[in-house]
Amino acid sequence: MIELSGDSLTIDQLKRICIEQEQITISKTSMEKVRESRLAVDNIVANKEIVYGITTGFGKFSDVMIEAKDVEDLQLYLIRSHACGVGNPFEEKVSRAMMVLRLNALLKGFSGVRPVLVELLADLVNERIHPVIPEQGSLGASGDLAPLAHLALVMIGEGKVFNEKGEAVDAASVLSKKQLQPIVLQAKEGLALINGTQAMVAVGVMNYIEAEKLAYDSEWIAALTMEGLQGIIDAFHPAVHEVRGYPQQVAVAKRMTAWLEGSQLITHQGEKRVQDAYSLRCIPQVHGATWQALDYVKEKLEIEANAATDNPLIFDGGKLVISGGNFHGQPIAIAMDFLKIAIAELANISERRVERLVNPQLNDLPAFLSAQPGLQSGAMIMQYAAASLVSENKTLAHPASVDSIPSSANQEDHVSMGTIGSRHARLIINNTRRVLAIECICALQAVESTGIDKMAGKLKEKWEAYRKVVPTISEDRIFSTDIEEVASLLNVKKGDYATDLQLDIT
Repeated sequence: MIELSGDSLTIDQLKRICIEQEQITISKTSMEKVRESRLAVDNIVANKEIVYGITTGFGKFSDVMIEAKDVEDLQLYLIRSHACGVGNPFEEKVSRAMMVLRLNALLKGFSGVRPVLVELLADLVNERIHPVIPEQGSLGASGDLAPLAHLALVMIGEGKVFNEKGEAVDAASVLSKKQLQPIVLQAKEGLALINGTQAMVAVGVMNYIEAEKLAYDSEWIAALTMEGLQGIIDAFHPAVHEVRGYPQQVAVAKRMTAWLEGSQLITHQGEKRVQDAYSLRCIPQVHGATWQALDYVKEKLEIEANAATDNPLIFDGGKLVISGGNFHGQPIAIAMDFLKIAIAELANISERRVERLVNPQLNDLPAFLSAQPGLQSGAMIMQYAAASLVSENKTLAHPASVDSIPSSANQEDHVSMGTIGSRHARLIINNTRRVLAIECICALQAVESTGIDKMAGKLKEKWEAYRKVVPTISEDRIFSTDIEEVASLLNVKKGDYATDLQLDIT
């Protein structure tokens, strides 16, 4: 059970809640802040004060005054009108993350919602009632309005949720089955539910979790390639990396050396060649730079996961109500674009290692790792597939955050497109996982030529585990199946967030 307070949610906790399906509880102190904030909103309505989104319309309609008798309708119409997301739904774990993140933001006590709304949101998480939320339709400023509106629909008994089979069903029937009562939104509550960056952050958190594991996996796969190509281990000597000064680079070199410990397949300078190509020699530098980006992304995601992103924000018991722009997703938009580039580079360098594994002009292995070169093509077209995925990544890596289209009659004249960046990062991660799967398949085959009995102990364990899923290439077969099987093994699963080496080496 993880307690949410609005101030201390971590990516590790989000892993436990969203992937392990751990339940949550609410901090009593934070709930008291929620009550105090709600009293301030009630006073604003009672005193007929002019406050954006409470007694006025929204966006360009901020100058339209709303009568007290119409406050409930204002919030209802807001949710219905803004629920215009399109496309495929987000994965259930992303939908769950969105609820947790929005709940955590409301618990900070600056949004003015009633405790009953907070409690219902917590119940939805604990009962595993996950809204069906279309992926597309957010500009990433004024909050992730469209996606969060679909989340809010469920809370008022409308919209769709996933059932146990992953099918979209009416939310009202599921709420009734679970004996949960939909709420009637009061002043500001609809706005409080949709003003925020929780869609881009939810996708971003899942991206980070998967990218972190992928970065660790890329190291043992690269080490396996080193054995298949009898690479030179001297390039990983700690002295080389310490004099440059990047701790992430030093750490990658240290982990690479640990993976290769005891190997009789790796070589030293001058034994087989004087130096390796960059895709082998520069693994710590390139992979280390990806880890630098991951560290940056993690920091920004954890800040945003505990941020008040509402508008307006209520301070000092309602004495200070400020209409600002914390819903603007630019910090996460830039972080996601950074992540896109960083993960795309893991695929870029991996594909170059694949080329070295299959090209007979670059190694001493059977041409294209084929059992019968000429008659059988072996891994030739797997390299094509990797090259295709890498090229697609380059297009997806174009930054979303540099784009902006004005909305709401130019009232909202600069937006972040952060949710687009998050979604594209997810596509790049999926593509990169498959590129690494291709490298893994080729490296598994290569070490059979150089000598399985001479492998490093840790890598021999990997070889044995993956050979249970992907057999030796004794003749051509439908390699698409192998690629997807290995990619599935590399994906994040319950209780499996990174390789065992992450725990062994700090």
